[in-house]
Amino acid sequence: MTSAPVRADDGPLLRMGDPAGRRLLATTILGSGMAFLDGTIANVALPRIGRDLHADLAGLQWVVNGYTLTLAALILVGGSLGDRFGRKKVYGAGIAAFAVTSALAALSPTIQILVGARMLQGVAAALLTPGSLAMLQASFRKEDRMKAIGAWTGMLGIATAAGPLVGGWLVGIEWRLAFWINVPLAAVVLWLLRTAPESKDDEASTHFDIPGLVLAPVALAGITWTLTAWPNDGAELRTVLPLVVGVLAAVAFVVVERRTEHPMVQPSLFADRVFTVINLVTLAVYAALAGSFFFLAVYLQVSGGWTPLAAGAATVPVSLIMLVLASRFGGVATRFGARLPMMAGSALLAVGLGWLALAPDHPTYLTQLLPGILLMGFGLSMLVAPLTGTVLAAAPDHEAGLASGINNAVSRTAGLLAIAALPLVVGLSGDQYRVGHEVARAYRSSMWVCAALVAVGLLLTVAVGGRQIDQVTSAPDGDASSATP
Repeated sequence: MTSAPVRADDGPLLRMGDPAGRRLLATTILGSGMAFLDGTIANVALPRIGRDLHADLAGLQWVVNGYTLTLAALILVGGSLGDRFGRKKVYGAGIAAFAVTSALAALSPTIQILVGARMLQGVAAALLTPGSLAMLQASFRKEDRMKAIGAWTGMLGIATAAGPLVGGWLVGIEWRLAFWINVPLAAVVLWLLRTAPESKDDEASTHFDIPGLVLAPVALAGITWTLTAWPNDGAELRTVLPLVVGVLAAVAFVVVERRTEHPMVQPSLFADRVFTVINLVTLAVYAALAGSFFFLAVYLQVSGGWTPLAAGAATVPVSLIMLVLASRFGGVATRFGARLPMMAGSALLAVGLGWLALAPDHPTYLTQLLPGILLMGFGLSMLVAPLTGTVLAAAPDHEAGLASGINNAVSRTAGLLAIAALPLVVGLSGDQYRVGHEVARAYRSSMWVCAALVAVGLLLTVAVGGRQIDQVTSAPDGDASSATP
């Protein structure tokens, strides 16, 4: 049996239709949306940043990956801190820190300083991102949680997909505005957060897993460095050595987490087959999403000759579809089970990416891009809310922050590795990102790779078994995990 959600204020669990429920939902969506938006908004700004700060492709990859690296490595710490000291408190600290580090990014005079500021932004995002989802899981009634997660997912899908649009508009004026915009947004979130309920896990340990905290970023940094540097440097010592260090650190991390008394990643969570496999599905799907949005933004500007605003506007249909449908499919998953929406959504997403892979060097939007983008929107609407809800439902309620942190770490790690590895896989390096036909060739190859990744996620979903997934997501209140054999 799982314990009930622990509310520090001992208040009743919230309903979706109540003012307090709507206010909490708005608070978590706006704050998380700021972090998600910043994670994607940089993509459309990359050509302008490269020109103004004289950066090569590797430097531009680190503008994205520096943020994702620290976020992925520390997001588990953010989730556990929220469980221990209060999710509302840690979430608020992350919001404030994100505003400060965004200002540092906006003021950066060189590519090196910008990458450093982006890494600090990732640290702040690691505090706020898991707390938003854990607050929903711990504060809403069981029958409203999947709907709340669906609404959260839909709005964050908008933030992620609208990032290129908002970024394109801001970059058309000045790319630094893409970071300045976070400062007033953070102020609004902190104001809304005042009345949010507090929740935490009274059973959470007060000990910190220092070895795990060190090994996780070392592993991710070493592997990412090698993948990013390899296209330019090849099998040099400065390229291979970080890979060896990263792999050894990853192995050591697994060993330490299995043996330590207070692990950062609780191994017992992975004893649940659904939790483990659905996190693998998350890895495949989010790698495809990060890679496709990264290449699409660069391809439309460099090969297609589109303005930043036009390139950003191309993905607006994805956000509109998710706004209308994501919450509805969360409700469908609650009533009928999550497996079928996940399978159908994965299939549509893979077909949409395949359609985009057929685009020529200079695409026509209505016939060569829009159909694929629409398929992506429908696929994501069907997939993301049930995917996220299944991961959380498979974990005990009192470990909601940790489960959310793990799932967020998996999705961010997927994006980190995809953006680092895809240019290597498709043969794009150095200053080739400035050459239209080279970018178009790499874009088409990357879209096929991303479609294949989604197909792998679909096969994993099929392999789990529908009865196990559906039992987890429809389990009685207070006993979510016991439905899993």
